[in-house]
Amino acid sequence: MKLFKIILTFCLLLMFSQTRAQTIQINTYEFGEGLQFKTTDGKELKISGFIQPYFETKQYTDAEDLDAENRFRMRRARLRIDGTSSNKRFTYRFQADLSGSSEDDSSVSNYLMDAYVSYDLSSRINVAFGQRSTYTDNRELFMSSNTLQLVERSRLTSAFASIREFGLFLQGNFRTGGGSYLKPYFVLTNGDGGNVFGKDHGGLKVGGRVDFLPFGLFTNFGQFRQADVMRERAPKLVIGANYSVNNEMSSRRGRESGSIIYLNDNDEETLPNYTKYGIDFLFKYNGFSALGEYVKTTATVPSEITKRVLNNGSTSTNFLVNDVQDVENYVKGRMMLGEGYNFQLGYLFKSGYSIDGRYTHLEADTNSFLNNATFYNRPDYYTIGLSKYLARNYGAKIQTSFTYVDGNSINDNDGNPIEGNEWIGRLMLTFSF
Repeated sequence: MKLFKIILTFCLLLMFSQTRAQTIQINTYEFGEGLQFKTTDGKELKISGFIQPYFETKQYTDAEDLDAENRFRMRRARLRIDGTSSNKRFTYRFQADLSGSSEDDSSVSNYLMDAYVSYDLSSRINVAFGQRSTYTDNRELFMSSNTLQLVERSRLTSAFASIREFGLFLQGNFRTGGGSYLKPYFVLTNGDGGNVFGKDHGGLKVGGRVDFLPFGLFTNFGQFRQADVMRERAPKLVIGANYSVNNEMSSRRGRESGSIIYLNDNDEETLPNYTKYGIDFLFKYNGFSALGEYVKTTATVPSEITKRVLNNGSTSTNFLVNDVQDVENYVKGRMMLGEGYNFQLGYLFKSGYSIDGRYTHLEADTNSFLNNATFYNRPDYYTIGLSKYLARNYGAKIQTSFTYVDGNSINDNDGNPIEGNEWIGRLMLTFSF
């Protein structure tokens, strides 16, 4: 926490030191969209954010002797700063989450979300360097967390997304005739999720995405927001495909560095490669929205692996799978391998009420961490949701959802075997400024 405060203070001082001798005035303010400042020489600064207090309850269908598992938490508490220099080609973004653990349920606090600088090489091509969400994840990761149709993102995202990465990001925006647009993306990152403060294990991740918008651009960045708050007056559609290769990955899906390490006979790090690809779409029209995604992952395991590093730093040559020494399948069994798809749709009424539904399916490879009974081993997720938007944008809303989960010999959170399936109820308030 101390490090985070130092970083935040430094960034604020850096941004405002350039404007102290100039007149700063409020340019615009719209509830839910942030407060924008402007200086006399054209610099712009926008401050926005949101909070999401959250409640979750979980019950197992055939375990009446177990009490419901209840959880209260601050799901997210985001602060975001966007700015431009007097040279409009340069922009920057800094985003932090004061809850410290909104990206996943790991025990490692993660306050820094985005920290990057971008530059317009031309009116159609932009390059960014730093930490940000990656274009090689499924489309749901393009959506800001305060604009989601349902309380939580789909389990597809949880299973396969790397969420944020540190590196180089290029994007293009080309008009292709008839009002259509083509948006290509290229990514070159460290392949270890967010910024690495310790040793950076493994190689680089290379990937990209291509999006096609046949009916033109969405209104008010609607391509990056789920519910159709703007009520598109004409049908809007984006379809895309992504592909990436994470060379020598040292984690389950590329979210962190050094959590899973293997060695060869010379005690040199020897790590597997991880390939991910997928297709997706987003459609909006007059309050109706639909999102579809498919993701597939595979891995290649080097034959030189002979040892694995344990949590205490020692090594082991034990790679038993079903009582048989099997290095390749043991390694794959600790990675997120398989495929899945997610489909959701909803309608936002003019009254501000939204009814939404989602179906998510995960299919694990024979050897994959998706078979883990405590965290996964649940192939089907059925979710219905009801939301009330308290403003004519994403500024404030109340959301609730109920999810039925098909289990497949599952465990509870403590690793104890549980009969039957799961019900999960969620309630969340979003307030943006």
